[in-house]
Amino acid sequence: MSGSRAPGRTVAENAQLALLLEVTGTPKPGNVDREHDYPDLRFEHFVTGAVGALEGFRTAAAGEPVGAAFERAIAGMAEQRGGNTQFGAALLLCPLVAAMARAPPGGNGEDVRDGGNDRNDRELTPAGVAAVVEAATVADAADFYRAFEYVDVAVDDPPTGMEALDVRRGEAAIPELEARGLTLAGVMERSADVDGVAREWVGGFERSFRAAERIAALDGPVPERTARAFLEALADEPDTFVRTQHDAATAREATERARAALDGDVDPDELADEFVDRGINPGTTADVIAAGLFIALERGLSV
Repeated sequence: MSGSRAPGRTVAENAQLALLLEVTGTPKPGNVDREHDYPDLRFEHFVTGAVGALEGFRTAAAGEPVGAAFERAIAGMAEQRGGNTQFGAALLLCPLVAAMARAPPGGNGEDVRDGGNDRNDRELTPAGVAAVVEAATVADAADFYRAFEYVDVAVDDPPTGMEALDVRRGEAAIPELEARGLTLAGVMERSADVDGVAREWVGGFERSFRAAERIAALDGPVPERTARAFLEALADEPDTFVRTQHDAATAREATERARAALDGDVDPDELADEFVDRGINPGTTADVIAAGLFIALERGLSV
């Protein structure tokens, strides 16, 4: 993958574009896309959520704390009638945006904040985003908890010993969070076994970077590449959101059915209709693909 960010488009705008491109990809079995809706969660809600999240991405690009940027992204995302559209995707995109905005131009070691200018010689790397994650503070974790006040998010029950820090408590959990001195990375570490987005945070965004490489390597319109990369990612690993909404067996079944679609034994369009009918929504996989799209755009993916 080579190239540079499109002239005139900022890092934050590429994050917004990644959300928009993700929802245009079809078919992505079980996900809302331009051809598939749920009764109360539709394509228009995702488009509106992407528009609303932009200010949060601008906050991350300006060098503000990643937790504050995330809370602002979710506050904006929530300004539509569908509820939670891109919570997990924004949680991946905010540190990626921050890492890109801080990447030193020309390799001179200078820490740079993005003010909207194109920086063609920056590079988004796993090491760069890992540095953002490591620098996240207790205050960032508190802002992460505040974001749960805006929308209902389906999550697993907290691990043993973390009941007081159940994210579904929102702001009510912040005093306990501060008492324990738990940073945002620490919160993610405690959820990584059951949550694929948290696993990305503590695992160097491995799947996100892999998705970016795959999207860049594929041919054709970007929405078609997006749909293919989604199907491959789902076939590679059971979706943790499906497991949360249903159970582990359903998550494994969704992965097996995705593999069958890749092998040509199942029609992807029919599988998309089936998953929507059954309420099987591989949302974590979609989050990873959105992050991959952003990385690909920053590395030169042309749209």
